[in-house]
Amino acid sequence: MATIEECRAALEKLSDNMAGAEGDVRAAAALERSVSCHITDLDVTFAGRMTGGRLEVDETLPGPPRERAQIRLAMAGADLLALVDGGLSFAGAWGKGRVRLEASLLDLFRLRKLL
Repeated sequence: MATIEECRAALEKLSDNMAGAEGDVRAAAALERSVSCHITDLDVTFAGRMTGGRLEVDETLPGPPRERAQIRLAMAGADLLALVDGGLSFAGAWGKGRVRLEASLLDLFRLRKLL
């Protein structure tokens, strides 16, 4: 099982990857949206924003998200680490129910280039 610190580091790495993206991926990363990532096995939520092509985590909160972010993710900590490190494909994890993603339809179309 991943730790809170490992999950935060994975989100920072994801942010760095987004900032270094090019082309269509860069355009998708340029969304300005509130984001929450609930780590189900740790029952902790990272809340923040996608802004300026990066993911900025502002808070680490116990339990599920308190407010409804525009982009909402939920997964186990180990799955977050595997997704960011490239050991798990987002499409495969989403298809098997290991990752949940909720957002507006327009945002989902934009985000598919990132994922």
